[in-house]
Amino acid sequence: MRPLDERGAWAAKSKKEYDLDENGERIRLPSGKYKARKVDLTGWNDKGNALLWRKAWADISNAYLERAGSPERIDHRSNAERGIDELPTVHMGVAACQMEKKGIATEKGELNRNIQKANRLIREIRAQIGKLKEWIGELFKARETAPEQPPQSPGLANLLMKYLSVQREKSRKYSQSWQRQHTADELKTVAKAVNYLSEHGISTLDELDAALSSVSDQADAIREGMKTAEKRMKELQKLIEYGKNYTEYKPIHDELKKLKNGWTSKRDKYEEAHRAELTLWNAASRYLHANLPKGTKTLPISEWEKEYATLSGQRTAEYTKLKETRAEVAELHNIRKCVDIALKADQPEQTRAKRHDLER
Repeated sequence: MRPLDERGAWAAKSKKEYDLDENGERIRLPSGKYKARKVDLTGWNDKGNALLWRKAWADISNAYLERAGSPERIDHRSNAERGIDELPTVHMGVAACQMEKKGIATEKGELNRNIQKANRLIREIRAQIGKLKEWIGELFKARETAPEQPPQSPGLANLLMKYLSVQREKSRKYSQSWQRQHTADELKTVAKAVNYLSEHGISTLDELDAALSSVSDQADAIREGMKTAEKRMKELQKLIEYGKNYTEYKPIHDELKKLKNGWTSKRDKYEEAHRAELTLWNAASRYLHANLPKGTKTLPISEWEKEYATLSGQRTAEYTKLKETRAEVAELHNIRKCVDIALKADQPEQTRAKRHDLER
């Protein structure tokens, strides 16, 4: 940035000028030095000139690219000036490019990869915003073509957009990279909510609460049905277990009964040898007599097993349905949470409006 004098030698690129008071005297500072300012002797360090030189370089380069038949062009303007809402990557240089080609990660390469990741997030955000606008547009069209109706509860489209605005304001105190990630996550949340609401024809707060209540009732009903089935399955498990023990060890019990009391030694030895089986049979006998109707002659073990298998299959199907219903309840709760945040943000404005009306 240094100029050349008439002899071709380097000259000073700036000089110091002293500030003067109303009497033309130098102004002394508390430090004892005189107040001064730096004055550039050339315009070569001026940003405006830099832009002119960059444009000239782009024009010359593009002229030679066109002459060479190359479709590529150079644009000296920034992404913001060109209307491109993306972060520009940094110049890699020959050394860094060669290292990256060999699989060696470089600092500039990592920076560019992070920038490209951020740009993908930005494109995703634009796509999600497009979906939101399309959904809101469809809601407004339906409202315009519908006949006059009494005032409805707050519209979810406006509340979800308000939620995005609130979240964006909250994130301003954090870094830009965190803001981009946070915005992308919130847009995914809202886009998921929009997809659910549009699929189920829900557009107002009252409809959302009604859907939440209905789906919650479905989940409770499924769970209650599963509890009844599980209780019966536990009963069947015991009946099957004790029924099998009773059937298997009954011959041992009958053999013991045949041994007369006079043959004490033989009876005692038999009972001692089969103590475990007899204990299981006695427990089964007590349980079955207590839990089966009086006069039961045969044990329907195969019927119990069939009923258990049927209930088990029903429970598996009901559990799958319950998981789906719970996921739906969770989605509706998430939407309601977003709506609540938007409503709370509107409350101060509504309070101010009421105060204003009272003052008038």
